Amino acid sequence: MGTYDGTMQQSETEGSGVTAASKIRDLTGPGRTDRFGVGGTDLGVTVVAPDGRLVSVFGDTFEKAGVGGAGWRSPVVLFSDPATAGTGIEWTGAAGPDDYAHQVLPYRHGSIIDGRTVTTILPTDIITIGDEMYLHVMVCEGLGNVHWTQVHRSKDNGETWTHTGVKWPGSHHGGLFQMLTWAHGGDGYVYVFSTGFQRDKGLILQRVPEDRLVDPAAWQGWGYREGTWAWGNPPTIALTGKHGELCLRRVEGRWLLVVFNAGSYRIDLLSLDSPTADLYQASRETLVHGCSWSTENHAGGLVAQLYGGYIVPGSTLDDLHLIVSQWNTATNWPYWAMQFHANIADLTTRPANTYQAADPGSTASGPATQVPQSSRSSAPA
Repeated sequence: MGTYDGTMQQSETEGSGVTAASKIRDLTGPGRTDRFGVGGTDLGVTVVAPDGRLVSVFGDTFEKAGVGGAGWRSPVVLFSDPATAGTGIEWTGAAGPDDYAHQVLPYRHGSIIDGRTVTTILPTDIITIGDEMYLHVMVCEGLGNVHWTQVHRSKDNGETWTHTGVKWPGSHHGGLFQMLTWAHGGDGYVYVFSTGFQRDKGLILQRVPEDRLVDPAAWQGWGYREGTWAWGNPPTIALTGKHGELCLRRVEGRWLLVVFNAGSYRIDLLSLDSPTADLYQASRETLVHGCSWSTENHAGGLVAQLYGGYIVPGSTLDDLHLIVSQWNTATNWPYWAMQFHANIADLTTRPANTYQAADPGSTASGPATQVPQSSRSSAPA
């Protein structure tokens, strides 16, 4: 297994000036998060809190290294100093009354909630708006079975969270509004890409005014109708495929969308002029490739049973940092989060891909087809 040796050693992706992501360090597990009662965990989506700390939210967490056993909770929150992000995140604390990383939402695994069995609640993304933070989660019965999603709010920099009352059924938008990622547009809107939790669906795009994030009536779809794309239409599938975890962030003026491409077993990065850009035409690169356990090379961006891929705040185009998860489902270890980095500066200046699209697509609840570039707008509003 590849490890980080303290240098900026990276290998170029064949045919481009973009470097394959290489591992800086393991972020969780023995020797990293023991004092928080975190042995095995995953995900770790990260944003900056109002007080300047980094807030990372993790999924199913256990006290011992691996999956199962004592201390099952989800989600949990760890805090870190942003000054450490460039060389490897160093944890400074956890949400809860002591060092132990407590479950931040009040429920019991396997309990009945609103008539449904809830085995776990998993985070998809967080966002800071003013002095408050918002956490979107999936309420699940097993992996891939989402009963509903909901939003929680923190007014104390991620230490505690309360339910906003907002709740969407798992079938919302044809099951394409389960796992999401969101980011500020700089124009008063939050832009949101989403997909299902089954890793067999495409992406849709919506937006919502920042000050109405928890008002479902304020959400607008980006959809194709009567020969044109527009806000306020039912959302049309913007990118077909089999997608998992997502991360949308603005880095040095560019919109970056990281997707776990489950269909191709890799983590891809798309560089966009705006959220409404044609995703089929976007400059795209694979940062981390899936591989077998016998061929792993973390220094060269080869990771077995990978998923996730969350951009670390403070990243730049020539030093983009990602939090990547890995779970050996045969042995249940490793089950951890790791930090990788790559130079993607060339990707953001490369001409867009040449792609011949098919006929216009349908809404998210119907069959997915691709939409002509000529029908698309690149303007965010």
